[in-house]
Amino acid sequence: MYEKVMKKILEFRRHRNWEQFHTGENLTKSLVIEASELLELFQWNHKVKDIKKLKEELADVLIYAFLLADRYQLDLEEIILNKIKINEKKYPVKKAYGTAKKYNEL
Repeated sequence: MYEKVMKKILEFRRHRNWEQFHTGENLTKSLVIEASELLELFQWNHKVKDIKKLKEELADVLIYAFLLADRYQLDLEEIILNKIKINEKKYPVKKAYGTAKKYNEL
């Protein structure tokens, strides 16, 4: 599904010899840091003023997520589809449609 993107990310990392730093812990920390930078774009505002910056920060989050999946040899398509199946059970359409309630509040 994302083979071309993953290949490019891994190539970028390999050319810089950064794999040695990419432990599960470090990748997760980096992902959270980048997600915080993405969230910062919405601080005090519900609209993003700088779409270019949004794209960059989202790309950073996704890159670290891809690297974390690679670190643990996870198939992104498989884990995403499995999670959607779980969520379909937790959030049945009849109960969840149009509401932002958590599954245990439905």
